[in-house]
Amino acid sequence: MHAGPGVHKRGKGRAANVSEPPAVRVLLILTALTFLALFLLLPLAAVFAEALDKGWEAYLEALRDPDTLSAIRLTLLTAFCCVPINLFFGIVAAWAVAKFSFPGKSLLVTLIDLPFSVSPVVSGLIYVLIFGLQGWLGPWLQAHDIKIIFAVPGIVLATIFVTFPFVARELIPLMESQGREEEEASLTLGASGLQTFFRVTFPNIKWGVIYGVILCNARAMGEFGAVSVVSGHIRGATNTIPLQVEILYNEYNYAAAFAVASLLALLALVTLAIKSVSELKMRQGLAGMETER
Repeated sequence: MHAGPGVHKRGKGRAANVSEPPAVRVLLILTALTFLALFLLLPLAAVFAEALDKGWEAYLEALRDPDTLSAIRLTLLTAFCCVPINLFFGIVAAWAVAKFSFPGKSLLVTLIDLPFSVSPVVSGLIYVLIFGLQGWLGPWLQAHDIKIIFAVPGIVLATIFVTFPFVARELIPLMESQGREEEEASLTLGASGLQTFFRVTFPNIKWGVIYGVILCNARAMGEFGAVSVVSGHIRGATNTIPLQVEILYNEYNYAAAFAVASLLALLALVTLAIKSVSELKMRQGLAGMETER
């Protein structure tokens, strides 16, 4: 008897879903857990163990140090400046790339990925070349008493450069997968561009936006290379948390160095948790959209 096409498809589906032998699965799981323990859990445990090695009083004292508090404030200020700018740029760039065809589209995508291929140290040197005392704009800036390099503006600019791809790169594939049918229908019914974005597009990408913002914020607060070049390492003025950790460690003040580093470790754990939730929500949203189609 000839089986219908549905039978063949179901048979292929069963063949494709055949699982690996139990021994192979166990080996793969143990390998993954071993790498996770060695390269993630063990270093995190070491950071917190060293930070609390001299007790809670020493830990809190290290965090209350004036230079450390200044580094924390500067790090928060930098993230506060960078994240909204990169959020705006990421949404606009993703909207343009995913929803429109225009000359130079491939070039725009390539430029968005540029910070991923350029060393952060090199990006910091670029800003020194442009805004430094001996740089292209250095004499003009000095004449007008404007200080960018070895000051907060230089730190913000360098951090913006190394973090601006994160939101855009999360939203571009997400918005491309959604297509343009819903937006076109909204515009056809008389909605404006802003109304279409906030009522149709944004609800579908909100978890991708949160995911990109979290990654952008984590990189902004943990950036070392570019900030190290443009900051000047001025205590109490231009040191961020990563630079403060380096200074304390070089001074053999290990307990204080690990105490400050634990703040970045906590940020990493929070980022990981929010990242997992946002990824789950994005997958559920995409699955729902596919079901509706």
